[in-house]
Amino acid sequence: MSAFIIRRILQMIPTLFGVMLLVFILFTLVGGDPSLVLAGKHLTPDVLANIRAQLGLDQSLPQQFWIFVKQVLTLDFGTSWSTQQPVADIIGSRVGPSLTLTGAMLVVDLLIAIPLAALVAYFRGGLTDHIVTIACTVAMSVSALVYIIAGQYFLAFKMGWFPVRGWGDSFWINLFVYVPLPLLMGLMVSLGPDIRFYRSFFVEEIGQDYVRTARAKGLSERTVMLKHVLRNALIPVVTSVMMSLPYMLIGALVLESFFGIPGMGNEVVMAVNKSDFPVIKAITIYIAIATMVFNLLGDLVYKLIDPRVQLK
Repeated sequence: MSAFIIRRILQMIPTLFGVMLLVFILFTLVGGDPSLVLAGKHLTPDVLANIRAQLGLDQSLPQQFWIFVKQVLTLDFGTSWSTQQPVADIIGSRVGPSLTLTGAMLVVDLLIAIPLAALVAYFRGGLTDHIVTIACTVAMSVSALVYIIAGQYFLAFKMGWFPVRGWGDSFWINLFVYVPLPLLMGLMVSLGPDIRFYRSFFVEEIGQDYVRTARAKGLSERTVMLKHVLRNALIPVVTSVMMSLPYMLIGALVLESFFGIPGMGNEVVMAVNKSDFPVIKAITIYIAIATMVFNLLGDLVYKLIDPRVQLK
């Protein structure tokens, strides 16, 4: 396994280089001259020349690319153009709130979606299956904005069960006071498609020959479902989860905006609106690195779930 991990890490190097080259081309050759954005109303030749010198834009393209490579290797993307704060400090202060919300949402979603998907798959074609399928379809047909606005108005403003919006300094206060309402609204959107998606995996596994063989041997339905069906159905579930994990870093843009959560979602929106290239480039690189790391972790989890999986 160690050889597999080392080989995968080495494969990340050219992949990361390709991402850096693509980001550099998009922001340097396609994105226009950032000195024009920074100059603003004080657009004079001297101001432009000074800004270009500070950003290294007066150097050749290979030299500019090497500056960007050093930024990626050191994870130091300079300062934000809009706030003049170090980009690393901005991202460090924003990741926590986003992970608090999206991490809780992911855990609760899995704890609800997987058992329900297994249940409706086991009773496929029956009343339970039809009721859950119809409920999921109806939930998927409603816009997320409707859930958020209705939840804030009825559950927070009218009934006072939750604060309408806000965020504090304490992790536990945030988790148990400010997160529950956006968590509930997020689950209303995500549970429907997830249950139907996971259900298809369980239905496929239940119809396999090894399940009929296990039943023919006299194994109980509980053993068949938990020991055989669940283990094999979890492999595509793990793939789906691992693909979504990197994007937890940027948080839930709509939920953070409506509920006043100072996470990465809000930061991404502000960076795009203000053309804050250092922040956007840093987030892009972080997501690329996280994607490669979580893909590797996904392969290792496959091995833990099913020992028959060979890591080559």
